[in-house]
Amino acid sequence: MKAVCVCFEVHLPLPLRWYWPGEGYGDVHIEKYFDMEKAFHNFTKFAANIETLNESLAKSIDNGGKYTLDISGIFLEQCKWDPGIIDGFKKLGSRDVSFAASPYYHSISCLFPDLDEFKKQVEMDVKMIREVFGTEPETFVNTELLFDKKIMKMLHELGFKCFISEGSHNIMNGYDPMHVYDNEVPTLLRHINLSEDLEIKFSDKAWPGYPLIADKFASWIASMEGEVITLYIKYDAINTHLQNNEGILEFLRELPICLKKHGVKMLLAEEAVELFKRQELPSLESKMTARYGMHNLLGNHAQHLFMHELVDIGAMLERMDDGGKKEELTRIFRYLQQSETFLEMNSGERRLGYERAVNDLSILSDIERAIIVTETMKNKSAEKKEVAE
Repeated sequence: MKAVCVCFEVHLPLPLRWYWPGEGYGDVHIEKYFDMEKAFHNFTKFAANIETLNESLAKSIDNGGKYTLDISGIFLEQCKWDPGIIDGFKKLGSRDVSFAASPYYHSISCLFPDLDEFKKQVEMDVKMIREVFGTEPETFVNTELLFDKKIMKMLHELGFKCFISEGSHNIMNGYDPMHVYDNEVPTLLRHINLSEDLEIKFSDKAWPGYPLIADKFASWIASMEGEVITLYIKYDAINTHLQNNEGILEFLRELPICLKKHGVKMLLAEEAVELFKRQELPSLESKMTARYGMHNLLGNHAQHLFMHELVDIGAMLERMDDGGKKEELTRIFRYLQQSETFLEMNSGERRLGYERAVNDLSILSDIERAIIVTETMKNKSAEKKEVAE
């Protein structure tokens, strides 16, 4: 038997503002550093079609489909602008749909020197999924499909049964990922080409595979060697296709029928790792990977400097006494860990990447100043109190 696991990432980042340091000598709050107006615009544009997409997914499930949803904590926060969006995902959750966990803030905190912050964000996300959808996530997907061996033991201890990561060339050594791979947490690797056929190429009329219909796609899968193919696709990319090519809705509805016709079964990720025998993949012991390569996240000096400064800020926050300002500063610190912040500093347009780096490092500098000022004022207040006594 051959199987397909399909996982959709549902996430919209909180975009950083273009920030001028001169604004830094005032109060610290989310809106000062993040463009909430742009975030709202992006959300409403996405939300306008989510009901249509979810309806097609529900019909796909009626036809035998099974799907895993990886919904970020940041996206669930944005759903305050339209709570009905969550209700739509809840309805899907009562069907053949599972919810994967990931770092709450869509962060790359697993690359910090220690895993304390990473663990806190994973536990936050698990708690959110439990409270919102009434289910315990069994599958874990790291931000940007990032794989780092050092996190596997922790994920195992947290009870995850399945891990989804990137099936990159340095991990696969030129082969396609077509199995369940042995690890502390059984691992599925994204089939990059097939995932991008749906995520990127589907509406491209210049693509040799256009138009892509479900039966053609199912026949490709059926002709491949191996046991299980994992597709990981951004839901907002499907939304983009919908605006250009409504054929994506028919594709989703017909996919399970066509896969079954070609002898391919749709499974949840956690089902696949239980059903198939695990294969050895030695590169998982020594290699790291992420969507489109680690160099996109930490490939230049600015990204490394930003990461170093984030770690320092985390240490400063740990030393702060609990209080209102610490809570707000911690939230900002975590939003700044979004993978998109790092990716923008490695823009293909070199000048834009440089400008982003200057902008983002200015924000970090202001956060550090705010922590220092807060601690200094607290110490002075304590000294005055001692003198008065």
